[in-house]
Amino acid sequence: MASWLQIESHASLLLRVTHSNLKSFAADIRFSLQMSVEAVKDKVWKKCGTSVNSMRLELYDDCKNKLFDLSDESRPLGFYSPLDGFRIHIIDLDPSPVTSGGWLEDTSLVEKYSICEDEYNKRSGTFRKFKEQMANPSAFRNKINVRLLHGRPLHKYQGRR
Repeated sequence: MASWLQIESHASLLLRVTHSNLKSFAADIRFSLQMSVEAVKDKVWKKCGTSVNSMRLELYDDCKNKLFDLSDESRPLGFYSPLDGFRIHIIDLDPSPVTSGGWLEDTSLVEKYSICEDEYNKRSGTFRKFKEQMANPSAFRNKINVRLLHGRPLHKYQGRR
């Protein structure tokens, strides 16, 4: 189809990838110039979560000027002549995407796990109980002595010289 376009087989470049709904998302990703736009979409959906069928890609230069809509999925990325440092911007076309509303960026929107004091105190192996053992050296020393008496090292290197 594009036989006049010659691209070296090992040619690749580093592009910044941004997302329309994820303001804090930016990734530097290496792409082959021979990759089709469809393959580029397949590679970036794994980084941002927007499905291949729900994204539109735009190419920007290093001065933030929009150069192209990468709309022909069969064309190789090299057709658009990107350079290292250019940016691919993902436009999420899904009307109700998981990436909208800040759910993936704003942790204040996520309900936090909570447990009442009584339930926490009933649990064994908590950090609070560990701290209490550390504050009471005799209890801690007794556990060490028991382990040494029974000949069981705390880990595989302890006790070996």
